[in-house]
Amino acid sequence: MERSAHPTDTSAAVDEHEAVIEAAEEAVLEPLADFPHIDLRSGVEPWEKRRASGKILRLELPHSTQAAFDLARDRPDPVALIEAAHQGRQSHLIPLRVARMASSPFAFLRGAAQVMAWDLAQGPRGAIDVVMNGDAHISNFGLFGSPQGEVVLDLNDFDEVTVGPWEWDLKRLCASIEVAARDADVPPAERRQAALSAVAGYQHTMDDLAPRGSLDVWQRAARAEDLAFAGIEIDARSRAVVRKAVEKARRKNNTSLLDRVGERRTDGGWRFREESPILVRVDEATREAVTTGLERYAETLPRERRFMLSRYHVVDVAHRVVGVGSVGTRAYVALLCGNSDQDALFLQVKEAVRPAHAPYVRGMPKPYADHEGERVIYGQRLLQAVGDPLLGWTKIEGRPFYVRQMKNMKGEIPVARMTGRSLLYFSHAYGALLAKAHARTGDAAAIAGYCGHDDRADLRVALADWAMAYGDRNEADYQAFRTAIAAGKLRAADDPHL
Repeated sequence: MERSAHPTDTSAAVDEHEAVIEAAEEAVLEPLADFPHIDLRSGVEPWEKRRASGKILRLELPHSTQAAFDLARDRPDPVALIEAAHQGRQSHLIPLRVARMASSPFAFLRGAAQVMAWDLAQGPRGAIDVVMNGDAHISNFGLFGSPQGEVVLDLNDFDEVTVGPWEWDLKRLCASIEVAARDADVPPAERRQAALSAVAGYQHTMDDLAPRGSLDVWQRAARAEDLAFAGIEIDARSRAVVRKAVEKARRKNNTSLLDRVGERRTDGGWRFREESPILVRVDEATREAVTTGLERYAETLPRERRFMLSRYHVVDVAHRVVGVGSVGTRAYVALLCGNSDQDALFLQVKEAVRPAHAPYVRGMPKPYADHEGERVIYGQRLLQAVGDPLLGWTKIEGRPFYVRQMKNMKGEIPVARMTGRSLLYFSHAYGALLAKAHARTGDAAAIAGYCGHDDRADLRVALADWAMAYGDRNEADYQAFRTAIAAGKLRAADDPHL
């Protein structure tokens, strides 16, 4: 029913990349067998002692070493790394993925997670692991609705989630700020201040969370209407941006989506309105396979949620192209109706593939390591203080998928296009949100001990230096990518905005 990508005339370069990956995997530890380890008899050390242990880690990995970005002599061709990531994807959509990545250096950074994963693995690595997002760039934070109907701001994409060093997430955040700000013609000094602000937000927040009770840390959510972060005050312009984004998000629900993407069939029922190639209704065999997959997905929901889902039935299924890095993976959207044909529920059913950092980290423990969709959902539940109550996973025709609501007051804040005070504020805010996410599974006291109090600037300076250096590297890789397109090694669609 589908076409998948196969090796092209650049298969030699892809083979070279796979050899590098295999060598890396041989040096990686086995996946975690007991995570988390629970011992309710002995407890944990006091936070002060763990903070002191984190401070000692600065002797092993001084803050200044975090600035180092040296181009490895054996660095794989970035184009080959990207082509390797195309294997198994739907071949007819790969030119669209290529075109979207070629639209700007920031779009390239978003789609080239495998390239940065390799680069991060060659650099300094700390001793403190967390459940890391794996793709914490500035466009992977957004608005969504809580089960209580509040709009919250948090990480909102978890395709690359795994267990690894906390600083890798923070470096990707800083690099994305640098690259996006370049695209927006922000002067170098302002770009640097934004990266410094992101690290400061992380540092402030981890320092604040270190002595707090574990339940307090676990339950902290950032309501979009009253954002408050230690170390910075929201300015009037940023507050207006948030207010506008929240108002827009509140209008995004199943009813409004039905009006936008649905149309009536001749018998009066609903179906998707096609917008090829972005939204295309599937054939009957695929629809049946997705529906069967959703029935299996129901078994992964908490039992009380299954009652609610049991009151809906599948009306139509379409394939939907999403994002930049995800283009080419199988992503379906199912329209379900419940109490009436106006009682709509949209579920996104998205293929989950191996995370970019997998060759270089221990990764998730079993059983989460055995099903990529379960890995994504487990990671999302761990990193988000509040989340979608309909998260789950399934398999469709042997491939792993995860399931979530498609529109649940979801929205975005256009940080990638910001300048000035707003860029500083949201950079700080996203650093703070990343710290909150890491503190849920990592040792906040130990990380805070390593980072130091907010009066220490050396870590901020080091990561800002790293971000600037990586911005240069990303620009060079982006130009190599565009050269490969011009030379015919990669085929790009005519319109990346399709």
